[in-house]
Amino acid sequence: MVSQIQPPTQPEVIYPDSDGQPIANNTIQFGWIVEIKQNLDWLFADEPNVFVAGDLFWYPVEGRNKIVNAPDVLVVLGRPKGDRLCYQQWKEEGVAPQVVFEILSPSNTQTEMDKKLLFYDRYGVEEYYIYDPEKNNLCGWLRSEDGLDVIPQMEDWVSPLLKIRFVPSSEGLQLYRPDGERFLTYTEISRNVEQERQRAEQERQRAELAEQARRDAIPRLLQMNLSIEQIAQALALSVEEVRTLAKAQLKGLGVEPEV
Repeated sequence: MVSQIQPPTQPEVIYPDSDGQPIANNTIQFGWIVEIKQNLDWLFADEPNVFVAGDLFWYPVEGRNKIVNAPDVLVVLGRPKGDRLCYQQWKEEGVAPQVVFEILSPSNTQTEMDKKLLFYDRYGVEEYYIYDPEKNNLCGWLRSEDGLDVIPQMEDWVSPLLKIRFVPSSEGLQLYRPDGERFLTYTEISRNVEQERQRAEQERQRAELAEQARRDAIPRLLQMNLSIEQIAQALALSVEEVRTLAKAQLKGLGVEPEV
């Protein structure tokens, strides 16, 4: 009897979702990462097939877990939103992140950044942006037929894919949405939301007071011998509304309504 020799099984490839390193090395770098990521989330909130992530491991090649990078912020157009432990490109219909942002910290070396540029060039990134908050320096690359080429002028540069505008200034980088609104920090967004809530509450209270004033005016106008039709026209109410309100208010005053 001849026994079949089973081929050795291939060990499962593990794709780690963390290297144990912090997302950022300082509060300035972290603040920029959060601001860009959150504003892009906001910009594409109504687009179900735009995936935005921060500090997420990206594996472009199946079976090669040493080929990996974790951009500070990445954007993938054409892939659904949702949580991921890491971005395994072969499970994403082969779609590579098209736009990548890196925020420099003092610990980043030129060699490290050169390797990242090579990685993003090799694996299909369309737009690559680096901002150094300490030096207030912005650089960008855009894919051409020959790969990622340096964008010579970043002043008022508009991302071809994201449509956001870059405005470097002596006070720091500012980013603008396609509608012209500036990217905001979490604190600014929260403050604006609270101010809008307060404005809405004040408007609601004003509307309630105005409505109550109109209701309260009905008995006085009736005492002035104005007709229901005249009162309705004066208060911008329907005749039926005035009649119903007048009956209720007169009853509340103990007066038998005659309207």
